[in-house]
Amino acid sequence: MFVAGESASLAWRRSSRSGGAGSGSGNCVEVAFGEGFTAVRDSKSPETGVLAVPTAQWRSFLASVRAGARA
Repeated sequence: MFVAGESASLAWRRSSRSGGAGSGSGNCVEVAFGEGFTAVRDSKSPETGVLAVPTAQWRSFLASVRAGARA
């Protein structure tokens, strides 16, 4: 379970699909994986909050995005 304030100890990765034409532009999303959860935050404003969801829901979300991308 994700606990508020735990985000500093997570290993954050920036999405390879984030950004625009250059460094520092566009929308940037970072994800981190914990024990049974996936956390998501805005890399430009990490202090504004973290969305944490159960790992199974994250995987379902990604599957839906990938399926939509092929449609």
